[in-house]
Amino acid sequence: MKITDTIRYIGVDDLDIDLFESQYVVPEGMSYNSYVILDEKIAVMDTVDARKGEEWKSNLAVVLDGRQPDYLVVHHMEPDHASLIAEAVNTYPAMKVVLSASAAKMLPNFFEGTDFEGRILPVKEGDTLSLGTHTLQFITAPMVHWPEVIMSYEQTEKVLFAADGFGKFGALCNETDDWACEARRYYFNICGKYGAQVQAVLQKAATLDIRTICPLHGPVLSGDLTPYLSLYDTWSRYEPESEGVLVAYASIHGGTAAAAREFAEMLRARGAEKVVLSDLSRSDMAEVIEDAFRYPRLVLAASSYDAGVFPVMHDFLYHLQIKNYQKRRIGLIENGSWAPCAARAMRTLIEPMKEITLVEPTVTIRSRMKQTDIPAMEALADAILA
Repeated sequence: MKITDTIRYIGVDDLDIDLFESQYVVPEGMSYNSYVILDEKIAVMDTVDARKGEEWKSNLAVVLDGRQPDYLVVHHMEPDHASLIAEAVNTYPAMKVVLSASAAKMLPNFFEGTDFEGRILPVKEGDTLSLGTHTLQFITAPMVHWPEVIMSYEQTEKVLFAADGFGKFGALCNETDDWACEARRYYFNICGKYGAQVQAVLQKAATLDIRTICPLHGPVLSGDLTPYLSLYDTWSRYEPESEGVLVAYASIHGGTAAAAREFAEMLRARGAEKVVLSDLSRSDMAEVIEDAFRYPRLVLAASSYDAGVFPVMHDFLYHLQIKNYQKRRIGLIENGSWAPCAARAMRTLIEPMKEITLVEPTVTIRSRMKQTDIPAMEALADAILA
């Protein structure tokens, strides 16, 4: 695939993977992106996951057409991008590895026994590397989403090699026009904790004339980049993207589920623009996390369990905690047959989160929702939409 006449795509699709990073379902597969810049000197931009190593090496050999690469630029040391560094170094003995100083320190973690002596070219913020007519300008991007990450901007053709930034789930052969859907799930679950760091990179990007973005996962972005940049700005500031309410429930025997469904209907009857109902025992956790960040309002309905809250709700709130969930309105519905305690447990998990408004009243039901519970449910529906 041509990105430009002199920048070629040599990445691969992985249609066999079931869980990315052993936790995210990827029914449409995953792409591992890698690129080559052809000039007086040749730069290979990252490797790929070892799962697809043979295919990548074949793609690289075709593009090189007998030439030898001068540089391997490593933007990110995570194994889905860097597994083949040692093989590449051994195959091309004159090639230097260009990476951040902190990435260089990580090399022995992954490649014990590989001799990188004299092969490392460390770079820092603002450093440049001339390939001939192309010049790479390096941009540090620590904690987007590992500490060693760099990005690079090719000044002549105005291409940003964005590491894991602007990535998405899905193989390129299954690509659709709806970039935001899987890019959003990818962002909040992979990079969501690091909004401040993403904002810092966006500020650097704003000083550059970027025409094309080449991420390490997902499609190459070109044309009008404003929609992508705007979404990343919204996401990394933890601002809601769309109007709506997520009702996430954790039910054991169906009573809490019935209450959550009834509450969702109350919201719709009051004109809520969008109501998303998610069963935490069955929904993709990563997708529910995505929706929690997408909408400004969240209602949690959970059964009490072992003097706490049903485990799938605990897991959901723990995930929100570690992804830096903030700036939202949250309502609580608890269920308990003899000693309701889910609301207390949920509050304990919510308290560390920033700028959260807990909306009253908290609704308590006993085993099954009854007519006497309706006034409190209606009051909560009014309050969450206020």
